[in-house]
Amino acid sequence: MSTQHLSEQEIIRREKLQELQKLGIDPYPAPLYPVNTTAAYILEHYKGEENKADFANVCLAGRIMSINDMGKASFAKLQDSTGRIQIYIKRDEICPGEDKTLYAKVWKHLTDMGDIIGVKGYVFTTKTGETSVHVTEFTFLTKSLKPLPVVKVKDGEAFDEVTDPEFRYRQRYADLIINPQVKDTFTKRTRLINTIRDFLNEQGALEVDTPVLQSIPGGAAARPFVTHHNALDVPFYLRIANELYLKRLIVGGFDWVYEFSRNFRNEGMDRTHNPEFTVLEWYTAYKDYFWMMEITEQLFEKIALALHGTTTVQVGDKEINFKAPFRRISIYDAIKEHTGIDVSAMNEEQLREVCKKLNIHTDASMGKGKLIDELFGTKCEGHYVQPTFIIDYPIEMSPLTKKHRSKPGLVERFELMVNGKEIANAYTELNDPIDQRERFEEQAELLKRGDDEAMFIDGDFLRALEYGMPPTSGIGIGIDRLVMLMTNQPSIQDVLLFPQMRPEKTGEKTTEKTEQ
Repeated sequence: MSTQHLSEQEIIRREKLQELQKLGIDPYPAPLYPVNTTAAYILEHYKGEENKADFANVCLAGRIMSINDMGKASFAKLQDSTGRIQIYIKRDEICPGEDKTLYAKVWKHLTDMGDIIGVKGYVFTTKTGETSVHVTEFTFLTKSLKPLPVVKVKDGEAFDEVTDPEFRYRQRYADLIINPQVKDTFTKRTRLINTIRDFLNEQGALEVDTPVLQSIPGGAAARPFVTHHNALDVPFYLRIANELYLKRLIVGGFDWVYEFSRNFRNEGMDRTHNPEFTVLEWYTAYKDYFWMMEITEQLFEKIALALHGTTTVQVGDKEINFKAPFRRISIYDAIKEHTGIDVSAMNEEQLREVCKKLNIHTDASMGKGKLIDELFGTKCEGHYVQPTFIIDYPIEMSPLTKKHRSKPGLVERFELMVNGKEIANAYTELNDPIDQRERFEEQAELLKRGDDEAMFIDGDFLRALEYGMPPTSGIGIGIDRLVMLMTNQPSIQDVLLFPQMRPEKTGEKTTEKTEQ
């Protein structure tokens, strides 16, 4: 049986809980409470004498964020899902009779910051001009047993904020309570996804669902998570991409399908990588990567306008303009632009020598495609701050992409770079089943060499292609990185409600700055 280690304040709050129960007050009553307004609505619409009658009987609920005790009266800040509003509680108003227990004991001595209460009353303006709720009745809805870290607020601005990422990411529930701007980031994330969904639906695309558990991990070069299906007694993989399933649907007769895909890659974690992440992929029949670049520009411009009212977005100390059209440059020209070396005609050994000369780490498992990828990632990627399409990749880097119609050795592929990072990856899709089989076999050879990110041979996908897939273009857009850009967040952990973290050590005490 585990022992819970309680701080002094946590012990005191449990004692207060027991006192409330002795007074016949249920600290966790039935959930129905007749809320008829919100803090934000009152602050936006209350106009004083002009419409005070409309706010004569308000009922709202929320969490107590501060208390200013003035003896027979108190001011407090109440926070609901929309924001904070001041409430005013006067002893003789909520205790009109002889028994002053509700105020003197329950409010003054058994109520704490973090408690959730319901209040009824009317709206008024204080002498200092602050819109407030004059409470005539309050009800305990939830007793908080753990003190919140304190964030001081002055003139509407928060300071002395809790910024420790270990605390914020692990206890996101507390982070959302004490740092209101965090909720705004996730509200914008939802708005961004809805904007994309509306854009695609208006274009005639169909949203679909594809398997997360897959017998063969396909659609990307990445290390998968492996699990086991007990009933079938076979290994399964968490999907690294949904590409091959969406292409099967194009084979089946859908012209345009998309999915917001939860993907899993068993790789490193840093400011732009989380092992569980969200990607939007869509595939459109009878289109190519030139069309895809144009519609991607339209989408990104629409997202910026929906979230900011302008195509210019502030990201750190940079202003990024999503106004179409975006710059286009081939990957070979990009490498030449930033290294001065033309690698377009080099073989694997020559590329390895270039990497050595530029102090880029390589190993024996890397083929030509991986070496070019390292060259670009190390020496070029970070330079592309404004939206830029890097186009026309070598065939070795893109085993699922159609060969370029006019440039031998290349494929029709682009990656969209913004703020030095890849945001989208798109192809004119390979629909030649014989060519695709040969590419898969080349990937299998890389697996034998030790490249654990190389692709498996997916026999069922090859069978689907043999039925015939129309000319198709597809794209994958990293939603988390896109949200980082559009909300000016420096880390992927700031745009995931519950980012992946190391397991918390049991019995370890965390240091928290709490109310005094």
